[in-house]
Amino acid sequence: MNVVATTELGKSFEGGHKTVNHSYGEYAYHDITTNTVESYFALLKRGVQGVFHHISKKHLHRYCDEFACRWNNRKVTDGERAVNAIKGIEGKSLPYKKIIAI
Repeated sequence: MNVVATTELGKSFEGGHKTVNHSYGEYAYHDITTNTVESYFALLKRGVQGVFHHISKKHLHRYCDEFACRWNNRKVTDGERAVNAIKGIEGKSLPYKKIIAI
């Protein structure tokens, strides 16, 4: 009954993309699980409910990027996180006038 499929979506991701079939009561198969994505969305949901309270469709991609960065840096020290942030802003500018014009 374990159905594991590599989908077309997997071609877009370096590690591929595999699925589990919840309709068969399957939630994990070997190293394939939904726990990681559920943890990410829990972090995003807590951020929206606890900090932002409302997000606009217009800027949804920005909120998702912020929480992807938080997720990707969840296991590094504060110092490493600061260094990564500084490296990430080098040569970039996003003035407020441009944000509200988007």
